[in-house]
Amino acid sequence: RDHVQAMQERKALHTLLAKQQEDLPPRRMKDSYLEVILPLGSQPEIREKYLNVHNSVRFGRILEDLDSLGVLICYTHTKQEMQPRSPLSIVTALVDKINLCKKIIYPDCDIKFTGNVSWVGKTSMEVKMHMLQLHDGDYSPVLDATFVMVARDPENKRPAFVNPLVPETPEEEEIFKQGESNKLKRIDFSTASLLKMAPTAEERNIIHDIFLNTLDTRQEGEGTVSFRSRKLPPNSVWMEDAKLKGLQICHPQERNIFNRIFGGFLMRKAFELGWATACSYGGSRPFIVSVDDIMFQRPVEVGSLLLLSGQVCYTEKNYIQVRVHSEVYDADTREHQTTNIFHFTFVSENEVPRVVPKTYGESMLYLDGKRHFAATMKEI
Repeated sequence: RDHVQAMQERKALHTLLAKQQEDLPPRRMKDSYLEVILPLGSQPEIREKYLNVHNSVRFGRILEDLDSLGVLICYTHTKQEMQPRSPLSIVTALVDKINLCKKIIYPDCDIKFTGNVSWVGKTSMEVKMHMLQLHDGDYSPVLDATFVMVARDPENKRPAFVNPLVPETPEEEEIFKQGESNKLKRIDFSTASLLKMAPTAEERNIIHDIFLNTLDTRQEGEGTVSFRSRKLPPNSVWMEDAKLKGLQICHPQERNIFNRIFGGFLMRKAFELGWATACSYGGSRPFIVSVDDIMFQRPVEVGSLLLLSGQVCYTEKNYIQVRVHSEVYDADTREHQTTNIFHFTFVSENEVPRVVPKTYGESMLYLDGKRHFAATMKEI
């Protein structure tokens, strides 16, 4: 009832929307800068919520906090002095990347999040956030994150204009340029997607080598090989045997102000399944190294059945690249629709077996995983 009423009230905010971006006052990067302390050290009572079984911090909770902070930073950037309530609905469009420089986040030391808007389009904003943890009186870096948020009208139906961003110093110019190039890089990456374009010559060779490596030569006697009979090379696992599935019922408790499921909750659930997939595959504790390219393709409604599938799609030494596909199932229409695809890079304590694709479809997943892994390694 409260949500229905809130949405009715939001309709009245339409009159506050800008007709064009030029009508909005420009902002500086420091205008949206925020610092937030998560007092794990000084307030033990909140520690339980953040604790995992290895006595470190649950990374899924950090994902939720980053998502909330990203939205808050964008509301700070777009805040108008005279308006008591913002007419904008700000939602997470994608997580461009999160790179970690620490393996372990301690459960009993304060954490500081900082961040600001780093690039602005007409209706979208890139936010850069950093997380630091207090050790011996000093805050040391733990991770850097880049999110892209979009502004929509009060009912979350159409895009809405946001305040332009004006860089003030050469460093800020550089950060802004980086935001522009991140956008172009994402377009290139999606244009070259294996769903749209054939793999490169080098990638085709990789897949062919894997295929030849799995042919069973003993099958038909010497000198004859069947294309059909395959054998697993030593210290390897078939891709079809390297997956885990999960199901989530989307209860009202996890909703945002638009009566949809909170993006941070979806990220936490996907991360936890991804971690479990890497854990059961590698046989030892995996640590998250990087999260990249999470696209929020469509919102998840309250009451949906959320189906999550984790798949190990690429491995190298003790690295495991996991892809988590999330879809909603509508019991009334019996339709499945993809909502998100998540890419996680984990490092395991020990070297892990090689994951081996068998079908053409799995080979494409393998190459996609390899591309994401290569992009992550280049960043780090």
